[in-house]
Amino acid sequence: MSSNMILILMFGGLTLFMLTGLPIAFVLGGLSLIFTVTLWNPGAVIVLVLQIYDTMKSEALLAIPLFILMACILQRSGVIEELYRAMEIWFGRVRGGLAIGTVIICVIMAAMTGVVGAAVTAMGILALPEMLRRGYKPELALGTICASGTLGILIPPSVLTIVYAVTAQVSIGQMLIAGIVPGIVLALLYISYIVVVSWLKPEWVPLDTSQPRASFREKLVALKSLAFPSLLIVMILGSIFFGIATPTESAAVGVAGAIVPAVLRRRLNFDLLRSAGVDALKATSMILWITLGAKAYVAIFTGLGGADTLLHFIQNLEVNRWVVLAMMMLLLVFLGTVLDELGIILLTVPVFLPIVRMLGFDEIWFGVLYAITIQMGYISPPFGYTLFYIKGTLPPHITMGAVYKGILPFFLLQFVGLLLCALLPDLVTFLPRMMSGH
Repeated sequence: MSSNMILILMFGGLTLFMLTGLPIAFVLGGLSLIFTVTLWNPGAVIVLVLQIYDTMKSEALLAIPLFILMACILQRSGVIEELYRAMEIWFGRVRGGLAIGTVIICVIMAAMTGVVGAAVTAMGILALPEMLRRGYKPELALGTICASGTLGILIPPSVLTIVYAVTAQVSIGQMLIAGIVPGIVLALLYISYIVVVSWLKPEWVPLDTSQPRASFREKLVALKSLAFPSLLIVMILGSIFFGIATPTESAAVGVAGAIVPAVLRRRLNFDLLRSAGVDALKATSMILWITLGAKAYVAIFTGLGGADTLLHFIQNLEVNRWVVLAMMMLLLVFLGTVLDELGIILLTVPVFLPIVRMLGFDEIWFGVLYAITIQMGYISPPFGYTLFYIKGTLPPHITMGAVYKGILPFFLLQFVGLLLCALLPDLVTFLPRMMSGH
């Protein structure tokens, strides 16, 4: 069978079974076995076994369950509630202040946990009711929470960034550090939009004059809630940046650090550890099952010549390399509307990376562009994960239609952020260069 036909069969079969709604891990694993036996050789099933073994012994992947466990413990320790109260004191009497404070909290949570669902769910429970009570336009409040909650994909310690780095076989530390500046740029774009909307459409963000004005002393006291998050962020990112610890080691330090506020607030007990452990186990199992299926699928795809066929096709295209890059980005945004983000990374990175190298693009820089497109997919209907997270916190009178309207301007802002990082690659690469110097 020709390589072109293999390419069509493998992509067509994957698309067909994904549309049935079957779990992606089993779709990938099942198709890998079927294509190995029918298109290659029954004896080649050993390739699948080797891929499973390679994944199971990967030390780099150990960082994933540790960072997830850290996020689960922090979520139950009361740190996030204290952060929100501090932001209320500082920004509560500023027009649009609660929305701005929500963006800032999401940045801090992203740098502490690296798990998207934690930020979106927490802000949906804490910030959304308060913004609606003060008369904020629901679309603005929902868009702010959904978009800001996805910053955990870019800002380290991002679990998805670790999956990308392991799959692309690039430095996990440099990949994590590369997301800091682009993440802050996106957060500033969100805040700028909120400020502009507050000026042009003041009725969207009414100023609540009934709130008592906090004294400067009260504001300073409220800042103590930033002490622990700041220390944890410095411990994790600083140890990675200066080469003191590997990402896996820094994740272990993060878990130990996450226990501290639970102890200080007298919330540490067996139930907290058990529930955090169970949640971390569920999330990690889902990630690793998808990883196993995708690695097996890509191994068979490459072994049958599909990757070489695609590479030759790109080489024969008489178009500018930036056009090829734009086509890959558009494909990723589209896939984000129908596929699980881990599946997208594990399936497309091994196929795209040879093309990126051939075109002469930096792999770390491409990884950040990749992460931004994953963010765009996270808030894209119909299967964007953020939409499912926020749905569980919606009051009865607000429909998903309001969520879809609310995310549109933030989706465009993410596109602007993608263009900025593409046109100004130093935004992405200068911190990793400094890190390699250390």
